[in-house]
Amino acid sequence: MHGNHQGINIEALLSHVPLFNGLAPEEIARIARGTREINAARGDILFHKGDVSNGFHLIVYGQVKLAFTSPQGGEKVVDILGQGQSFGEAVMFMDKPYMVYAQALTDSLLLHLSKAVIMDELESDPKLGRKMIAGLSMRLHHLITDVESYSLHSGRQRIIGYLLRENLESDEKSITITLPTNKGVIASRLNLTQEHFSRILHELSEKGLIVVEGRKIQIPDVEKLRVYDL
Repeated sequence: MHGNHQGINIEALLSHVPLFNGLAPEEIARIARGTREINAARGDILFHKGDVSNGFHLIVYGQVKLAFTSPQGGEKVVDILGQGQSFGEAVMFMDKPYMVYAQALTDSLLLHLSKAVIMDELESDPKLGRKMIAGLSMRLHHLITDVESYSLHSGRQRIIGYLLRENLESDEKSITITLPTNKGVIASRLNLTQEHFSRILHELSEKGLIVVEGRKIQIPDVEKLRVYDL
C-alpha cells in the first residue's frame, strides 16, 4: 500500500463526502492537510486488530470488510463497506485500539483523516459534530437491528431480508441483484456458516423463488419471496 503521486485532488474528494457537506472551502482545506490517500490492492490489510487508531478511513471507491478472527481461527465479518462510507470513527473517539481488522475486498482508494485535524475542526464547527454523531447513531442502529435479526430471525429470514434490503420501497414485481462479494463473506456477515447459507439459497431456488447465476440473483416475484417463511 502506498500513496501515489498523481496528485489526486483530496480537497475535491472531501467536498463530495456527505459528512463534509456544507463545510466552507477553508475548512475542507484544513481537513485535507491532515488527510492522506491510501491505494489498497485487493487483499491488503488496512489495519490489524489491536493497532492504535490515529484517525478514520473513508472509501473513495472499492470495498472493505471489517472482521475479527475467532480463537478457533474462523472469521466473523462485522461489516462490508463500499464507496462513500467511512469507518473507525468510534475507535478514534474512544482512544482504544481497533477491535477488528480491515481488509480490502477489491482494489480500493481510501482517505485516512487524521484524528488531530478532525478534533480541531470539531472544536470550531458544531455542524461537523452533529453529522458525525448522526453517522455513528446510524451505525449503532444497524448494529442493534443485526443483533435483533440474529436473535429473532431464522437463517432463511435473514437471507431473504438481505436479498430484499435494497428494494424495500420498490414496487417492481421482479428484480435482479448482484451480491457485493463472495458468499462466504456475506454468510459470515449474516452470522451463518457458508454451508447453511448455500443450503438456504439452494432451497429458495428449488422453490423457484430465486434464480442463482454466480453472484447474480434473480427474484422473479419479490412479494412471494418476501412472505415466504413468515
